[in-house]
Amino acid sequence: MSNPLVERLQHWGLSWAGLRDNRHGEWWLLAQLSLIAAHALPPEPSPAAWGVHWPWVLRGLGGFVLLLGLALAAQGAFNLGESLTPLPEPIPGAALVTEGAYRRCRHPLYQAVILCSLGVVLLLGSLLHLGLLIALAVVLARKARREEQRLCLIHHDYASYRQTTPAIIPHLPGLDWRTG
Repeated sequence: MSNPLVERLQHWGLSWAGLRDNRHGEWWLLAQLSLIAAHALPPEPSPAAWGVHWPWVLRGLGGFVLLLGLALAAQGAFNLGESLTPLPEPIPGAALVTEGAYRRCRHPLYQAVILCSLGVVLLLGSLLHLGLLIALAVVLARKARREEQRLCLIHHDYASYRQTTPAIIPHLPGLDWRTG
């Protein structure tokens, strides 16, 4: 009897051997998932610990940004279809997607994760979560650069796409590199 979850993990290239030696960038995925999971931690220090009442406007804006990030993630995942993988190693034979969310930026799923993290920061007003946002941005930028090295080797037209389309967040140093 086949197990759909095991089949999906194998389709993505995930394996125990890869977790040991990082052959497909599994360690980037583990770092990303750990930072995302850490967003469930309570705010430390909370704004109240500083004697600050966190404004409801920032909380509301945070909720909106979080929902926007979730919607953008759904759009990016839908646009990728069978090319979707959580690893920075593209699926062999997968098509290069440059339409939909991928017309806006080269890594809309990473953009969505960063927006969700920003939403949590604004919602909670937590310095801990601000640190998690910064760490997540660094990890995703590095993961994206590894992914792009492979995409350039696999798709001959990726270099021109990379020159004209923002990486993760348009015009933000470290999260947008448009080079040939």
